[in-house]
Amino acid sequence: IKQYKKLLELENVELEFTEDALRAIARKAMEKGTGARALKSIVESVMIDIMFEIPNMPNLEKVVITEDVILKNATPMKIMKESA
Repeated sequence: IKQYKKLLELENVELEFTEDALRAIARKAMEKGTGARALKSIVESVMIDIMFEIPNMPNLEKVVITEDVILKNATPMKIMKESA
């Protein structure tokens, strides 16, 4: 998660994972039973689309990953910068 936060920071976008999302990632990883590899694959699967979308969204300020994003493949919340 820290790596993705840093990558988005380079694009001037804040990344936030809610506590419920983090717990959902941990539960899913435990179900897979493959330890840290499961954690990484779950986070990667959530982040891959976001990483491709960001360059095309210059007004994007923040992305929030919730439990629904992890468990139900919901779309992450995207917060745009206010126009001046």
